[in-house]
Amino acid sequence: MRWPYFIFFQFLLIAVVGTLVYLHKDKVVMLKTPPASLAQWYKPENKRQVWLHNMFKLRRELQAVRLYANNQDAGHLQQWAADLSEHYLKIGEMVPEWERKLDKKLIDGLLQSASNMHYQEVIEALDELNNNCDSCHADYRVVTQLVYRAADFSSVKVPGSSISFKDGMKDLTAKINLIKIASDDGQPGVALAAMTSLQKEVSALGETCVNCHEKNKKEFPDSAINATFGKLKQSLLTGTAKEQGQELGTLAVLACAQCHGTHRMAYEARNLFVEKRSWRELMKH
Repeated sequence: MRWPYFIFFQFLLIAVVGTLVYLHKDKVVMLKTPPASLAQWYKPENKRQVWLHNMFKLRRELQAVRLYANNQDAGHLQQWAADLSEHYLKIGEMVPEWERKLDKKLIDGLLQSASNMHYQEVIEALDELNNNCDSCHADYRVVTQLVYRAADFSSVKVPGSSISFKDGMKDLTAKINLIKIASDDGQPGVALAAMTSLQKEVSALGETCVNCHEKNKKEFPDSAINATFGKLKQSLLTGTAKEQGQELGTLAVLACAQCHGTHRMAYEARNLFVEKRSWRELMKH
């Protein structure tokens, strides 16, 4: 009699978990995370973006094989098909966990069709191979880009201090809000002091940009931001509340929102996958 009870409780447990997941379906997103072995082919563990370069080669080879199959150019077709096979199989060598995802029979058939100049069969094999690639990309590409290509600010400090980059960003936000509060309440002295402090901190912040933008050095703050600081200062001294609000809004877009649109969203999304969650947090959600 014990086994029927055991099986019953197992089904009951599965039903409860399934019900909870379904009831929270609007709060749950199902994503797969890539194997840890993939990290060795991305910066900073590797000096070059080796995985990306292999993907770029595959994309180019897929196009070339289709081109020469359509043109019935046997010589070039066989050359590019061989390269495609090499870099396709390299996926399993680089990430052993993905070896089973490779359709080796399909790639062998493509090579055989290319060798026999069966051009239509090559194209059909390419279509199937593309579906194979798309399936894996649907599971992993977005998460992989976030984890390995989004900028990581977790270890960055505010220049000249031990303050974390995250806390430094909060302080900048507080300064912008203080300018607006003081402006609305007719306290130009407080607003000007906050703006002066903000300008110094924004200038210091620019020193961190060159750490990533080495080859194409990004000037921050640029001339447009500096000019807006000048206009904001003048409006706080002599302008109307509307003018002060407009200049502050322009500054917030130029100095904050433009970078946040690229870096903040990607960084915070990345943290969803790399930060460890406690059982308490998981149960809470």
